[in-house]
Amino acid sequence: MYLQKFDLGGRLALVTGGAQGIGAACADALAEAGARVVIADLDLVAATTKADAMRADGRQAQAVALDVTDSAAVDAVAEALEAEGGVDILINNAGIVQSNMPAENCPDDHWRRHMAVNLDGVFFCARSFGRRMLARGRGSIVNMGSMSGLIVNKPQEQSFYNASKAGVHHLTKSLAAEWAARGVRVNAVAPTVIETELVSRVLKDIPEMERVWLDMTPMGRLGRPDEIASVVLFLASDASSLMTGAIVSADAGYTCW
Repeated sequence: MYLQKFDLGGRLALVTGGAQGIGAACADALAEAGARVVIADLDLVAATTKADAMRADGRQAQAVALDVTDSAAVDAVAEALEAEGGVDILINNAGIVQSNMPAENCPDDHWRRHMAVNLDGVFFCARSFGRRMLARGRGSIVNMGSMSGLIVNKPQEQSFYNASKAGVHHLTKSLAAEWAARGVRVNAVAPTVIETELVSRVLKDIPEMERVWLDMTPMGRLGRPDEIASVVLFLASDASSLMTGAIVSADAGYTCW
């Protein structure tokens, strides 16, 4: 009974920013549970490479180019996938962070870029795919928030990123409240710092940041993409059928202190 709740057989899932990092891990988790997965990414070559690798492993996957900041492009992808039965699961994972920018020096375009990708993109995708889910009376949306939407990180200065992720959290709750009675659940994950290529590049330039992060984390380590993907799989599946509007912290205890 209980393991069956994680079975995603027959469902179509779309993962934004799914070509690498946390998004790629989410794609793997959903596919392993039986879903047909669409890797939606700004980098079509990387998305295609990921989809090809998944198919070679016996999974069902396809790639599509998508700029989540372009609402018309989002609508076009959502409409095209209706021919395949429509998206049942949406993972809003696409996001950016370019830290170490003091608020008083933050240019307009730096602020707007983070809001456009991290918050506008989540809304555009939730609105477009959610509208179609509502018409069918079912669907699960999982947004990628951050512990940075709950606390203020240090030592990096990133007010723009923190604000965008706090917006994702409240958008999650707002959509969940609007759509709960109509069969569409909306939840979010709030990860700690995760071992990805992006984080590795940051630590290569500023290695002292890792010491601060680990000192502030009860578990004393960073997270792995598969650990976040496991939470996403739970929220996407019927195993979390009573949950909507939840912000699930997966932060190695970071926000406990």
